[in-house]
This record gives sequence, C-alpha cells and structure tokens, in this order.
Amino acid sequence: MSKTSVALIVKFVMTFVAAAIAFMILERNALGWVALVALAGTILNYLLGDLVILPRFGNIVASLGDGVLAAVTAYVVDLIVPGFTTTWAALAAFAVLVAVAEYFFHAYLRRSEKVAP
Repeated sequence: MSKTSVALIVKFVMTFVAAAIAFMILERNALGWVALVALAGTILNYLLGDLVILPRFGNIVASLGDGVLAAVTAYVVDLIVPGFTTTWAALAAFAVLVAVAEYFFHAYLRRSEKVAP
C-alpha cells in the first residue's frame, strides 16, 4: 500500500471522527449519513485543500479552508438528505475539528517525500 493511500485513509478516519462527534453525538444522525459526509469531506478536502490550496497558500490557509469546506459539504448533505440534520453549532464544531486535524495532517504531508502533494 502506498504512503498516499495510507495518508488518505488517515485523512478519512480523522474526518469521520470529527463528523461522528459533530453529527452523531451532537445531532443524533445515523452512522451511514455521517460516513457519507466524512467520505465526501475527505475527497473534497484532498482534491481542493491538499492538492491546490496547500501548495499555493500554506498550512494555515489550507487548514481553515478544509474546515469551511467540510462544514459546507455537511450543510449541502443536510439540504439534500431528509434523514440527515445539522445545526449551526454542529457545523461549527465540525469545521473547527476538521481544521485542527488538517493542520497536523498537512504538517505530515509536507514532511513526507512520498505522499502527494
């Protein structure tokens, strides 16, 4: 398994834990919807945050952007899926948890020579 694959799995687990705290504990959403939010957030944050924003603007901007993008992703899922609900407090908690986790994840990405970016 490549280091990039391992990094993506770690990124998903981090995002899933943040989503579980924000949307299962605070909002009582089903595990499946929380997993969907985590997967969508992982994919979008990797494609936009890690591959585009991180190399151009650095860790802090990318981490903040990842937090906001994760919250927007969850909000869109809330608009589309009747069985998934959020509040502003849960979205804010999710954004903060993701941003903090991504800050440390990006530091790992920058140190690793075999992980994209």
